[in-house]
Amino acid sequence: MPIDLYSIIIYPILFILPAYVANGAPILSKGRWRGKYLLDRGRKIGGRRILGNNKTLPGTLISMLGGIIVSLIEWPFLPYMLPLGVLLTIGANVGDLAGSFIKRMARVAPGKNVPILDQYDFLIGAFVFALPFAAYFPDVYGIIFLIALTGVMHVLTNLGAYRLKLKDVPW
Repeated sequence: MPIDLYSIIIYPILFILPAYVANGAPILSKGRWRGKYLLDRGRKIGGRRILGNNKTLPGTLISMLGGIIVSLIEWPFLPYMLPLGVLLTIGANVGDLAGSFIKRMARVAPGKNVPILDQYDFLIGAFVFALPFAAYFPDVYGIIFLIALTGVMHVLTNLGAYRLKLKDVPW
């Protein structure tokens, strides 16, 4: 049985690309805004920060802009990708913020790696927010491919960002 590269690899990548870009784009604002324009405004719950110093308004805006630009590029070829890409972008942000909130409430130190949560929080959020467009989701093999790709890409992109001195830790 031949492997259908389009449905297993190419389409899933095109589908999730707005979320991937949204998840990676905030690193472009790193350093300039650290400690400024915090999404949680320094607020705490039970003595613990809600999100922490790495979640800023500029980072979120860059994330949203990046995901929407990718959606606009894909839109002429896949007309449903503009609304779907916007939902994937919003979901990626919400998922990432939810992961940060969970880490802060669990007293995980900022910058500390939490396996699975750190790799997949944005992906879960993206899928949940994109559910109104479930008819356009990749098939089960494409989803499995995206789960595997996300794990690998998380390691490689974070290592690259660390080596480029965009991140303080390689995870």
